[in-house]
Amino acid sequence: MQKTLSRNLPLIALFAILAIFVATLITGQSAQAAQPTVNLRTASPFAILSGTPNITDAGNDSVITGNVGLSPATGANNGLNCSQVTGIIYSVDATGPLPCRITNGPLLVTAKNHLTAAYDDAAGRTPLTTLNTELSGQTVVAGVYDSESTSFELSAGDGALVLDGQNDPSSVFIFQAPFEGEGLIIGPGSTIELTNGAQACNVFWRVDSASINTTANFVGTILALNSITVANGATIEGRLLARNGNVTLINDTITAPICAGNDTTEDEPGTGVGVVPGLPNTGETGAHINVLTIATATFFATAASLLAYAFFKKRSI
Repeated sequence: MQKTLSRNLPLIALFAILAIFVATLITGQSAQAAQPTVNLRTASPFAILSGTPNITDAGNDSVITGNVGLSPATGANNGLNCSQVTGIIYSVDATGPLPCRITNGPLLVTAKNHLTAAYDDAAGRTPLTTLNTELSGQTVVAGVYDSESTSFELSAGDGALVLDGQNDPSSVFIFQAPFEGEGLIIGPGSTIELTNGAQACNVFWRVDSASINTTANFVGTILALNSITVANGATIEGRLLARNGNVTLINDTITAPICAGNDTTEDEPGTGVGVVPGLPNTGETGAHINVLTIATATFFATAASLLAYAFFKKRSI
């Protein structure tokens, strides 16, 4: 028995090495498929960051959790007041609402530059899947998606858009609409749902411009080249970040998301708000490997090697 085992040790070792190699290959492909988040850096604490000409809120009934910034337009063009904002309203000059206003033009320039970098990062990711223009009733997992037309649209008719994190809280969803057309059209009463660990902080919409209609429940950070318009009574767990255009509200609720499960936070200079550090803004693939994926790959690779070993052993008898 020992002689037989000793004689077959090299073959057993070979199949063991093959099993490990196959498992590593499979899980390595899984790691390459994972996307790093889009690093917003100093733009992260902002629920609203706008360019020009203004930020408006008809009736001044919207509720914003997070900072608000307008640049290069002056603070006089910010139509929000301090009672609406849990956070800081930043201005490039000494105009705008008090006492929550802080004049910090350099910070706003930096935040806008970081918004541009985040926009370019999201735009530069390679889409792996093209989705139907109408997103309602679809369930998608983490990844980069583009649209079959010039926009993404979401209506209430066929149910919610479901974002499935597959039990990975670091799962990242990036939606890229073509540069032509409005980009993102969210219909009245439409809904986006997060399941299985998906987090709003890791959902990004890179669009030309966006409109969110009445009573919609929207999730994610909008990275818009131009303007963002939100109609009456919408709820947004995310950010409205408009590089060049304005942000328009009517009695809406906007909450800037923070990723759960982070062990550390840091304060960006001048923000006064803890910022959860993002992953490096490299655009390269991350190494988020699901434990279940590793176990499954190892099991099948080992089973295949043992079967091959048994087959060759039987033939040698």
